[in-house]
Amino acid sequence: MKRRQLEKRLRIAGCFLKREGSSHSLWINPKTGVIEAVPRHTEIKEPLAQKILKSLNAE
Repeated sequence: MKRRQLEKRLRIAGCFLKREGSSHSLWINPKTGVIEAVPRHTEIKEPLAQKILKSLNAE
């Protein structure tokens, strides 16, 4: 999955970018308070993308 596509799905679910790191971006779901690291690669492997979406309740 492309990183931009993953970020778009996170935004639609109400998540927002908390801060940028050197190799990861931290996204937060304000409804649950869960924070998840998203790698800054252009292509994110599908199992990892699904894990990120599931943990942030963005499926």
